[in-house]
Amino acid sequence: MVCVTAGSVFAFWGVALLLIVVPGADWAFTIGAGLRGRSVYPAVGGLVAGYTVVTLVVAAGVGALVAANPAILTGLTVVGGLYLIWHGATTFARPATLTAPADGPAGTDWNTFLRGIGVSGLNPKGLLIFLALLPQFTDPRAAWPVAAQIGVLGLAFATTCGLFYLAVGRLTRALLHGRSAGRLIGRLSGAAMIGIGASLLVDRLVG
Repeated sequence: MVCVTAGSVFAFWGVALLLIVVPGADWAFTIGAGLRGRSVYPAVGGLVAGYTVVTLVVAAGVGALVAANPAILTGLTVVGGLYLIWHGATTFARPATLTAPADGPAGTDWNTFLRGIGVSGLNPKGLLIFLALLPQFTDPRAAWPVAAQIGVLGLAFATTCGLFYLAVGRLTRALLHGRSAGRLIGRLSGAAMIGIGASLLVDRLVG
């Protein structure tokens, strides 16, 4: 049974990696943070923390409750979509550049960390991915409880996110040196978050 569980972890990791490399809100947030901050660690740490919270929620059984109650899911979608629109609008209005002063205002890293938690933890699509995928890779007959299996799978997803987005953030800082390029990419990342947030609202409220 242990081998089956290990195989499930690797199979889930392969699927998760494919989902992570597809550009979305996490990409846009990481690129914006890479341009704005002195370090991408607070932004990526926030994203990982958000996905860890989602993992704990699903493992505790709350995810199943959300899936069974469309009103709760609709509420989460509205909150998550509005959050992405708000964050995207602020990023678009104040695009960052790599030539900005190195000394940012106090609490900037902490604020970036909290925003990262919001981007991943309030993203309904992330919750839906966990609800749709995680149960398929668990085995009730395995030696580990299902909740523990979900925890391992979720942490594998969060760890892979952290490593991948650290690379994205570092590449952003290394490749985009000019002020004009930085502003352009910053505005594009903000527009992407606005579009993703709006699509969440339209899909849930209109579809």
